[in-house]
Amino acid sequence: MKTPRAFYQPLAIGAPAPYRELPVRLERMIHFVPPHVEKMRAKVPDLISKVDVVLGNLEDAIPADAKTAARAGFIEMAKANDFGATGLWTRVNCLNSPWFLDDIMQIVPAAGDKLDVVMLPKVEGPWDIHYLDQLLAQLEARNGISKPILIHAILETAEGVKNVEAIATASPRMHGMSLGPADLAASRGMKTTRVGGGHPDYAVVADPHGDAPRTAFQQDLWHYTVAKMVDACMAAGIRAFYGPFGDFSDAAACEAQFRNAFLMGCVGAWSLHPSQIDIAKRVFSPDPDEVAFAKKILDAMPDGTGAVMIDGKMQDDATWKQAKVIVDLARRVADKDRDMAERYGL
Repeated sequence: MKTPRAFYQPLAIGAPAPYRELPVRLERMIHFVPPHVEKMRAKVPDLISKVDVVLGNLEDAIPADAKTAARAGFIEMAKANDFGATGLWTRVNCLNSPWFLDDIMQIVPAAGDKLDVVMLPKVEGPWDIHYLDQLLAQLEARNGISKPILIHAILETAEGVKNVEAIATASPRMHGMSLGPADLAASRGMKTTRVGGGHPDYAVVADPHGDAPRTAFQQDLWHYTVAKMVDACMAAGIRAFYGPFGDFSDAAACEAQFRNAFLMGCVGAWSLHPSQIDIAKRVFSPDPDEVAFAKKILDAMPDGTGAVMIDGKMQDDATWKQAKVIVDLARRVADKDRDMAERYGL
């Protein structure tokens, strides 16, 4: 492991210095766009004002014979639009694919300072991050890019889950991680073809009570992995995200899965379909009633010490910290969303 002093040094002469703290940005949804489809690229200007992150997808769901077109389409999309406060990301192909190197070598020089984050699939360990880290530094230096491009890892193999803490601290470029449930299910040998969400057969049953039917309670297949990912990310000062929910017809289940992730500490999720944008926006913005109560706590304990009673509940420095998490997020949401700012009273 590098010493702290070396950790924050640029990896190429002329590359920008790494961030010591991640930029503060609202990232409730990472909206996936297939850039090889011209009619989808045409929707990007309107999309920019509706989402927090626009991601040009080059990997899964892009046919092999469309990989080159997707890469070219993303470059065109990046050059043609002003993204402002909305993040511009790309998910490149995995490191062992025949397309990865061209993805990086062509996109970074073309997109330049517009590109905020490279999402790297199927990360197995810190060695994958180190390789991309060095390559990005060399391309930044060669192309005069002034801000560091960040790396977002997808956690979608058993090896990656095993090494999650080392991945989280592999580089100051680390932006965060997303759960990749479909590939992770295959890697683990899980017996499900669903993309995210629960499974009716993953359940516990109530104890027997005479001849009464025993109620089954469906459980969350991803609870352990999300919790492990959140702990690794928060300990490293980076961000955790739920990934895709593949059943576009089941908005209620999508919302429930996103909400579980939000409550556990994730800051956002992927939106693969326009209907999921509003779900993510709603779920990953704190409830106005929760914000109002959190503000009461902060107002009653300005310096965060001591203990007070509010609405019959004892509040102390620990709940002050919880309240600050909620109010800080509400302020970030309010900065972007005027309607939510009014509902929050901010």
